[in-house]
Amino acid sequence: MNNPTEKKISITADYRTGGREMLNHSVMLDITKCRGCTNCIKHCPTEAIRVREGHAQIENARCIDCGECIRVCQYKAKKAIYDRFEDFESFRYKIALPAPALYGQFEEVGELDVILSALVECGFDEVFEVSRAAEIVSEYTRKYLEKAGSGRPVISSACPVIIRLIGIRYPLLLDRLLPVLAPIEVAARIARNEALAKHPELTDEDIAVLFLSPCPAKVSYVKNPLGTKKSAVNGALSIGDFYFKLLSKMKHITEPRVQARSGIIGISWAGTGGEASALFNDKYLAADGIENVIKVLDEIDNGNIRSLDFVELNACNGGCVGGVLNIENPYIAKARLQTLRRYLPVSLNRLEDGKLDGYEWDISPDFEYAAKLSEDRHEAMRKMKRIVEITNELPGIDCGSCGAPTCRALAEDIVNGKAKKEDCVLVIKELLAAFYHSRKAEDEKTGSEKTGSEKNENEAFMRAAAGNPSEAPDAHEPEAADAHDSEEAGPEAKAPDAGAQNAG
Repeated sequence: MNNPTEKKISITADYRTGGREMLNHSVMLDITKCRGCTNCIKHCPTEAIRVREGHAQIENARCIDCGECIRVCQYKAKKAIYDRFEDFESFRYKIALPAPALYGQFEEVGELDVILSALVECGFDEVFEVSRAAEIVSEYTRKYLEKAGSGRPVISSACPVIIRLIGIRYPLLLDRLLPVLAPIEVAARIARNEALAKHPELTDEDIAVLFLSPCPAKVSYVKNPLGTKKSAVNGALSIGDFYFKLLSKMKHITEPRVQARSGIIGISWAGTGGEASALFNDKYLAADGIENVIKVLDEIDNGNIRSLDFVELNACNGGCVGGVLNIENPYIAKARLQTLRRYLPVSLNRLEDGKLDGYEWDISPDFEYAAKLSEDRHEAMRKMKRIVEITNELPGIDCGSCGAPTCRALAEDIVNGKAKKEDCVLVIKELLAAFYHSRKAEDEKTGSEKTGSEKNENEAFMRAAAGNPSEAPDAHEPEAADAHDSEEAGPEAKAPDAGAQNAG
């Protein structure tokens, strides 16, 4: 039973994908664990996070499910939401779609067959490798690039984070995306069709196709597919959550029941450069890590990358092996994959009859531009002007103490009525300093009578508020205050003390 005192927020989006239902994000924020630090807001690539009321808040319209906030949160306040295998017990036939990144999670595995057989031992009826579909997509990409008229460079559409990032921050680059379904979707469609052909007694509703995901973005993809109205995948499991189940089964497998049907090209998709190198073309660029991805997209958006045919972008460091739902270090996992693919053929899967039909997008992804200030152009321009003015009035150090990632982000929040200028601690400091000097000047002008102790306490407070506590006398030291009073009182006030000492 859930603890009733535990407050959690399930992040649900309010931006559109293809004009369809609102996107269900795969991130959950546990407010009880959030300390309100600004670590996550500094790493979010779309500035989707703010710290308000002592804890993080995610702006749904900007979230792209990259998982960076999960990765950098030292308090584990952000977690990925994914499906459980037990949720699909009612289905008569279950098909596993293992991501290529799964193979790099296990130590001392000599062949892929052992891992695939362990999936069957865990309760799956069939296994279809996503790496098989990746080889088909690679061939599709080679043929697509041969077609005349396609803009350059073409950007890979395999990573859902990249598609959403482009849709939110670089909408003019949407037409550069490769209009082909992701390998996960191609694999699901082929696996489902093969199962129906192999088992005529089954209906489409009897089959559950489950993807073993390395990242939360692909979990979100299953619920909100890109490039198609409805995904052929029923659910997404976490590789990390399923890891120990597989490990326990693998120990007892001596004769594998499943034979791998992937080559070097398909397995290589797990790491950065795997997709691009399969094009057999040296005019490509492969980048990983969300910060590097943004730099590359900036260059493409500015028209500085024209000589390349293809750009492969992966949000996670190292590629899919770097997803937050994995177990192993991404670079160790990548090294293991190099060993596993050593004796594999180049490729075992091809396009059927060499045709491109059946693998292209059903619909083009459509996003509501997150940075849109207003539907009215004049109002948007007025707001933009005001944002620039407020940004120039702010310190410009992007410290994050206000709860926004940058001073410009705070200015935008102010214009949109989500924050106020006084949220900036440096602005507050300047206001208090101005108050201090104004009050001090007023006291000197009016000559108001105060005891030494009162003046001392008042001055200490105002100096501390103005940010100069070291220059102020310590109002909490009674001896200093008494001495100050005695000096102001003059020699007449000291005489009784001396007399009292003599009388003693």
